[in-house]
Amino acid sequence: MEQSLAARDHCGQRPLKQPSLALMAHLVLTGLTKRYGQTVAVASLDLAVERGESVALLGPSGCGKTTTLRMLAGLIAPDAGRVTVADQDLTQVPTHKRDMGYVFQSYALFPHLDVAANVAFGLAERGIARSERDRRAREALALVRLAGFEGRRPRELSGGQQQRVALARALVLRPQVLLLDESLSNLDARLRESMRHEIREIQRNLAITTLFVTHDQTEALTMCDRIAVMNRGRIEQIGTAREIYDTPATRFVAGFVGRINTIPLARDATGLNAGGIAIRAHGVPDGPVDLFLRPQLVALAARSEPAGDANRLEGVAARTVFVGDRSEVLVDTAAGRLVVELAPGAPAPADGAEIALLWAPETGRVFAREDA
Repeated sequence: MEQSLAARDHCGQRPLKQPSLALMAHLVLTGLTKRYGQTVAVASLDLAVERGESVALLGPSGCGKTTTLRMLAGLIAPDAGRVTVADQDLTQVPTHKRDMGYVFQSYALFPHLDVAANVAFGLAERGIARSERDRRAREALALVRLAGFEGRRPRELSGGQQQRVALARALVLRPQVLLLDESLSNLDARLRESMRHEIREIQRNLAITTLFVTHDQTEALTMCDRIAVMNRGRIEQIGTAREIYDTPATRFVAGFVGRINTIPLARDATGLNAGGIAIRAHGVPDGPVDLFLRPQLVALAARSEPAGDANRLEGVAARTVFVGDRSEVLVDTAAGRLVVELAPGAPAPADGAEIALLWAPETGRVFAREDA
């Protein structure tokens, strides 16, 4: 299943045709398109999500991820394409009949209602009896660890508690699909980390099909079964966190997901070189190219240490930067300034020290230069 979902054409813009895909998936977006005047916000997007699976739409601002989510929820109408859930075409179905829970970035709680009334609001709109909606609201609040908060107002809650109320309000409807729109972006770093794990645990326990929009790579990598990386209204690659990180399919994915060094490569009679130094790499396309190399895949060595089968660039340690969970060394080389992540416990070179950088030829990814 994963391989069929990840199969793409060379440009990474459209999945290859998979006739059985819709039959296997719970949520299917087919050719979904949205234009605003001459601007194409989402361009013929295809996506299939299995029942109980959590998928992130990851990308920079303006890439079309929130527009996609809002089309899925029925908040805006697509110009083309279909939305199907459990083999039912929902493209023309109004929002309140789509059986989806939506958690907004701003939480959108009603300030004049207490927590219980906020959570039960959707049930009241659906005509559920008072006793039943009170019971289900209590269950939903217990699920997000807010039992006993029923009588409080939103202004009496912390940001994390408001986020949980918004989640409970979506879950109380027992939706087929849960939609999360940048729902952790208003929290501080420590609370955001805690909520990532809590939401992931709830999603797994309920086995609810979830689509999560975020620009935060850590959220996507830790909260979802698969990640769809979006750029300019298209999905460039979809796969597991490990696949996206270790084997990016396009230049954009390589540069957007995780920390990366970009090394311009030149060609001469003997092959590739970086700053005039011979470099070996795998999967090199024709034309001008750049090498993308993760900082943790580069080893620091003394100038006198032989390279063996590894690539080697000599340089000067500019400075070492401590960034909390790791230390990074900035190294000036003939190919430009590169970043190297120090191995745990490894000593940092002195500023100005002459050193060598070593990496295996198979660890880098080479893509055509954009301005070529």
